[in-house]
Amino acid sequence: MPFEVGDVVEGTVLNITDFGAFIQLPEGKTGLVHISEVANTYVKDIREHLKEHDKVKVKILSMDANGRISLSIKKALPKNNKEREPKDFVWQSNRNYNTNSSFEEKLLKFLKDSDERQQQLRKNFDSKRRNTGYRRSNGY
Repeated sequence: MPFEVGDVVEGTVLNITDFGAFIQLPEGKTGLVHISEVANTYVKDIREHLKEHDKVKVKILSMDANGRISLSIKKALPKNNKEREPKDFVWQSNRNYNTNSSFEEKLLKFLKDSDERQQQLRKNFDSKRRNTGYRRSNGY
């Protein structure tokens, strides 16, 4: 059975390195799961997630002309079992916005908060500039 990109197959972990794990696929083929493709979270030590001889489901990401096969464990997981992705960065002041407010009210509140932040930043910056300047000596 030849493999195609996008297929999900079961394999066995053959060898673990610092950068990933080599997986034995059916028909004797071997592919590599890069450390970034092991889990949906940051993986510092791959050995905390995989052991040799573990059975894992992997998705085939790519195959090149030299026979190298790139694999992913995290993309082989069913969508409902995936760990939650980190939320986009949210300004702390956004928590104060009323979700029932209209767009215009939210925008006015945001602009007001933004102006207050800018004024505070300018004030801090100006006070630092005044205090860190050098003094000229009388002769120069």
